[in-house]
Amino acid sequence: MASFSRIEVVQEMGRTGMVPLFYHPDVEVGKKVLSAIYAGGARLLEFTNRGDYAHEVFNELNKFAAKNLPDLIMGVGSVTDAGAASLYMQLGANFVVTPVFRKDIAIVCNRKKVLWSPGCGSLTEISTAEEMGCEIVKLFPAGTYGPGFIKNIRGPQPWTNIMPTGGVSPDKDNLKAWFDAGAYCVGMGSKLMVKKQDGAFDFKAIETLTETALKIIIDLKHE
Repeated sequence: MASFSRIEVVQEMGRTGMVPLFYHPDVEVGKKVLSAIYAGGARLLEFTNRGDYAHEVFNELNKFAAKNLPDLIMGVGSVTDAGAASLYMQLGANFVVTPVFRKDIAIVCNRKKVLWSPGCGSLTEISTAEEMGCEIVKLFPAGTYGPGFIKNIRGPQPWTNIMPTGGVSPDKDNLKAWFDAGAYCVGMGSKLMVKKQDGAFDFKAIETLTETALKIIIDLKHE
């Protein structure tokens, strides 16, 4: 069962402006990543539903966060059916992110009042999702659409909250383009979860990049 209400999740996404994305099959590696982004100031994490037994890894990481990082809001991404959404909600997922809009996922998440954020690529899809109670729309792959897409959508629909994901990086020019266009928050994966030359995660660099990106975002939000 979710520990945070959907309203709390929406507010935290708006406050910090960033949702780190991450997946790794090793629980111990995951704990270090969670600790790194937490030390950098992040209070949200989207664990990507990828690979066999991903839900078991999420289960252990969510327990770790509840005990050691109590205000870290854990959610799940890349969910493609209602069954998977229900499973992750049983394991305590506080939000569910999907690559496409699916009515079946909307229904099961709404039933338990868990935030769901569907991937949408047109004004019609966005409007349909919002009619189903969507608070924040995911734009993916954001690099394909560009910041102009958000600006154009928010012309006729200024109430729409959009989270671009894919093509977002922790540098000021990139972040400024998205937030100037009206992004509510951004999802950030590989550009944040950097690795060393040997392929291992660079936990200190992840912490530093998280802190830097969050500071840039806060400054942009107050310009």
